[in-house]
Amino acid sequence: MLQDFFIWYLEHQNELVKKYNGKFIVIKDNTVVGSYNSSGEALIESEKKFPLGSFIIQECTPGTEAYTQHFNSRVTFA
Repeated sequence: MLQDFFIWYLEHQNELVKKYNGKFIVIKDNTVVGSYNSSGEALIESEKKFPLGSFIIQECTPGTEAYTQHFNSRVTFA
């Protein structure tokens, strides 16, 4: 279910960025149900209304930076 909300975000990212750029949006049932200035504020306000595990909080920015992580390692292979 939560993965479906993220996929919906990806499919609508361009139009969501036009409206919510730089905000943390709360997505439930493939709908934006809140927009906040921080992830902490989004969580506090959303858990007042919805059970945990029934929504996602996504930073709404263009590109992949908000949902992609890169890790570096000193491991070498010979």
